[in-house]
Formats: sequence, structure tokens, C-alpha cells
Amino acid sequence: MNSEHVKSLAATYRDGLLGDTLPFWIRHSVDRIHGGFMTSLDRDGTVIDTDKGVWQQARFTWLLGELYNNVEPRDEWLDLAIGGAEFLDKYCYDPTDGRMWFHVTRDGRPIRKRRYAFSESFAAIAYGELFQATGQQAYADKARSAYQAFIDHHLNPNGAAAKFTDTRPMKGIGFPMINVVTAQQLRDSIGLSEANECIDRSIETIRRDHLKPDLGCVMETVSADGEIIDHFDGRTLNPGHAIEGAWFVMLEGQIRNDRQLIEMGCRMLDWSWQRGWDEQYGGILYFVDLKGVPVQEYWHDMKFWWPQNEAIIATLMAYQLTGEQKYANWHQQIHDWAHSHFPDPQHGEWFGYLHRDGSLSSRLKGNLWKGPFHLPRMQMTCWQILQRMM
Repeated sequence: MNSEHVKSLAATYRDGLLGDTLPFWIRHSVDRIHGGFMTSLDRDGTVIDTDKGVWQQARFTWLLGELYNNVEPRDEWLDLAIGGAEFLDKYCYDPTDGRMWFHVTRDGRPIRKRRYAFSESFAAIAYGELFQATGQQAYADKARSAYQAFIDHHLNPNGAAAKFTDTRPMKGIGFPMINVVTAQQLRDSIGLSEANECIDRSIETIRRDHLKPDLGCVMETVSADGEIIDHFDGRTLNPGHAIEGAWFVMLEGQIRNDRQLIEMGCRMLDWSWQRGWDEQYGGILYFVDLKGVPVQEYWHDMKFWWPQNEAIIATLMAYQLTGEQKYANWHQQIHDWAHSHFPDPQHGEWFGYLHRDGSLSSRLKGNLWKGPFHLPRMQMTCWQILQRMM
């Protein structure tokens, strides 16, 4: 990439974040009556369901705090982040066991809780940014508490109904990869003392159990001892998820100046790109099978917004860290494909769900799963990477 291209690309990500994505969510999702954020939005931002996903309450709070701390200390961003944290505090914890809900009504009445504790991981990073922004110790304490709850529930999920029997135990890559990025965030925001140890342990789990060099793949789920499970669930790969984990590992390698971690992250990207890139239509497929046989999930070949976002980050980061031209080429491919299919030129932001050929599947801009997180994180991260390359 020459200097002019780097500057132009940086402006694209910056302007997309500050001039399009963030204003869309602030304008349409902020609940001025009950607090928090309503993220189930139609194409034009109309609220079509007032229920609130706890992931999105925490994620938007994190984003606003991250922007305040690392882009510009705008009072509006901090005020909205504080409001998001207040909604989390008041409505998103179950007083009977201290765990967080997954789904609540507009005014905060609980609807459901899930088996895993990712609500806690996202709340932890949100509180961490608010500690960094305000210096108030209570936010650091809440961040540590939420992070510990995330860890504890993974190790001993008391009270959570098991998804499967003990006939075929398996484990997913989700916990270790989210643990890496959560600990990275908390190391930066609250100075989490055990961050490096937690990151090391999770990266080793990924390397030992989920990376299969002989097969050239990153396994989404494996047996309890890291072996391949030759059934639908065990063979199903999620290239976008693996690519997201790849850049978390690369980032840690950059922070520590550890070439082995950078190389590990690049291998994860290489394998997942080769399996996930759609040679016929472009874009990253949602699911593929380890052996190339049919996948049982009927949305396997759809193009969701977030795998494209993660691939945009990972390819750019890999190019920055290695200088290898193939990563610049891949970045151009995924950037061009995603930006020619997902953005809505009429109402702003990105659509979330496309068919395999890139045609629109749903005009939704948000729901309990899609909110102001993957897209603005991609825009912010790529902008920051490109600034370092100038």
C-alpha cells in the first residue's frame, strides 16, 4: 500500500465510523425514557422491537467509552456510556445468583438467561472503559467482578442447564478467544494484574486443542481432550469466528513483540481464509464442513456482516505486521466486496444479512445479536492501524 492509499483508506474507516455508523445508533437506539439502548431496528432506524439484548447494552457502552478514551473526549459519548452502565447495574443482573441476563424488556424486566456468561465479559470491558474515562474506582471493581464471574461460570457453570448429555462432551473456541480479548481490554483499562496469565492460558488452549496443522484448519468445537468429533457439530467450521480469534492473537504478538504469536495468528487467518472465502461470489461464508461435505445449518452459505468485519481487520493487521503482499490483496478483496454489498446508501449503517450472492436477505439493521459493535470496532481498529502505517 502506498502512502496515498493508506491515507484514503484511513479516511474511509474514520468517516464511516464518525459520520455514519455512530450517528445512526445514537440517533435511533438510545432510549431516552428507560435508559439503555434499543437495537432492533428497521432499515431506516425505526424501532421494531423494544426488547433489549444485554450483550448490546454492554457492547455499546464499551464502544462509547473506547471512543471517549481513544478518539476524542466528547461529553455526549461519556454521558451515554454512563447511562448504559446504569441500565446494566439496575436491570441486567439476576439478584438470585448474581449472573447477568441475556434478554430483558425495554424497562428492564428479565426475559431469559443463557448457559454461557458472555454478557459478563462484555459488561467487564464496558466498566473498564468507564473507569479509564472517569477514574471512579467503583467501575474498576465492577469490571473485575464481571470478569471473574465470566471466568468462574466457564469453570463451574452451576445452575446452567447442560446443552448436551455426557455422551459426547465437547468444548468450543468461544471462551478462550473471548477471554483473550477481554483480558487485553482490561489490562489496558484497569491494569488487570492477571491479564497476561489469563491470555497465555487461553492462547495455549487454542493452539493445543483447536489448531490442526495437519488439516490446515481452526476447529470451532473439539472433544474434551481436543480431538476431532466426526459428526455434524464437530466438523462444522466457522471461518469468521476463527479469523476474529486470529487477530486477537496477532494483536497480542504485536503488544509483546512476539513473532511466534504473530505467526500463529497469521496461520489461523491463512487456514480460515482458504476455507471460508467464497470463490464463486466473494465474501466469507458462515459455515463450512471440515471434510467438504454438506453442512446441516441452512444458513451456512449466507453472508453475515460480522465475519466480513473481522476479516477486514485481520487481513489489514496481518499486512501491517508482516508486510506480506498477499494480506494487502486479501484486505482489498474483502474490503471491496463488503463495502459494495452491505452499506445502505439511503439510510446509513450496514445491513446485517445477505444471501450467498450478496443480494439482500433482510433489511434489519439490528436485533439482539447485531448492534453497534462489530462494524464500528472494525472501522475504529482499521483506522488506528492505518494511522500507525502513515
